[in-house]
Amino acid sequence: MFASDLAIAEAIVGRDNAERWMRERLPTLASKPGFPAIDDFHGGRPVALVARFYESYLGTASSTTTALPGKADASQWKTKSRSRQPG
Repeated sequence: MFASDLAIAEAIVGRDNAERWMRERLPTLASKPGFPAIDDFHGGRPVALVARFYESYLGTASSTTTALPGKADASQWKTKSRSRQPG
């Protein structure tokens, strides 16, 4: 649930580039709003929040296509129009 900066760097750019990423990129990311700080109690950054930050940063966050309760727009509903014949 919580990972060190080195573990996060290895997950993002791989082991070979992790040290460089930590030195050159992490300071910039750490200053951006939404990038999670190190949790002192757990000694690392919350991995789920790092992933959520990157989803937003890269524009890959999934958006919901369902309406909120009570917010449905009936004009968007499709209905089948078929004639009913008395039988």
